Amino acid sequence: MSPFPPVVTASVVICAYTEKRWDDIKAAVRSVAAQTVRAAEVLVVVDHNGRLLDMAQREFGPHGIRVLPNLNAQGLSGARNTAIAAARGEVIVFLDDDAAARPGWLAALLAPYADPAVAAVGGVAHPRWPVTSNGGRPAVLPGAAPADPDATGELDWIVGCTYTGQPTERAEVRNLMGCNMSFRREVFKRIGGFAEDIGRIGKNPLGCEETELCIRARQAYRRNGEPIRIVFEPRAEVDHRVSEDRVEWAYLRRRSWAEGLSKAAVSKLVGSDDALSTERSYVAKILPAAVDRELRRGAYASAAAVVVCLAWTSAGYLRGKLPGATSHVRLPAASNSGV
Repeated sequence: MSPFPPVVTASVVICAYTEKRWDDIKAAVRSVAAQTVRAAEVLVVVDHNGRLLDMAQREFGPHGIRVLPNLNAQGLSGARNTAIAAARGEVIVFLDDDAAARPGWLAALLAPYADPAVAAVGGVAHPRWPVTSNGGRPAVLPGAAPADPDATGELDWIVGCTYTGQPTERAEVRNLMGCNMSFRREVFKRIGGFAEDIGRIGKNPLGCEETELCIRARQAYRRNGEPIRIVFEPRAEVDHRVSEDRVEWAYLRRRSWAEGLSKAAVSKLVGSDDALSTERSYVAKILPAAVDRELRRGAYASAAAVVVCLAWTSAGYLRGKLPGATSHVRLPAASNSGV
């Protein structure tokens, strides 16, 4: 136990949907329990899977962990909104079910909340590559240090990990990544929960709900003339397992297409200026440098991957901007979060 208590109480949430990740889920829960700064509570929310719900209740319930069924629409956003309604902590922390927190993770994640203007804090997600890649970076994904398992790559967002171009020191950012993030409860009281129309459902990679929520929060606070800081804290680290199917060309294309569709949906909800502010710099500076580096060292597959992913993302975005393509997407009302 840390001799210095955290400045806020935290509810740690792990959302799960398939028993195929059972070992990962248990590892995620163990990693939270091992933190020196203890969470006020841990919640495991199971997304419309009765068998997994029974397994989780038997495994975790006796240890004081709250296991809940998703009471909202199927999908990650619905499960997160269920957790928001049930959580008791001042800060709600989200950890992916296939991620394991490193020592000191929760302490680092909560420390920035000493500043009352900080509304959300996220951390680093290190990829843990499939065994087929011999522990190193797969050939299809670019990176300046392929042999370093903790090094970032320009396309690592595709596998849900921290990517090249994000800060390396504590800094304010537009949005957090869903694998490793936290928000003050007050944020959800103000603006509602995650938009369930764009959250992931099972293996469907449609997402960007975290981006939309962060932008919506910043816009709401600023309209009221209140300060708000969304902070990236690199010392809050988790290891995120990457499955074999996510380093194949088919997934890269599908995920990039879905990212484009998602960005179009977010643009509809919060405006294209805010929705694409970070992406413009990323496309103009980070990606061309990656292609040049990979070509110079003869890594033609990863250089091609950058071009292919940009093309499919752009195509998905254009498709999403067509009339009717995102007509079903709606903002959640504050009451939807249940807080």
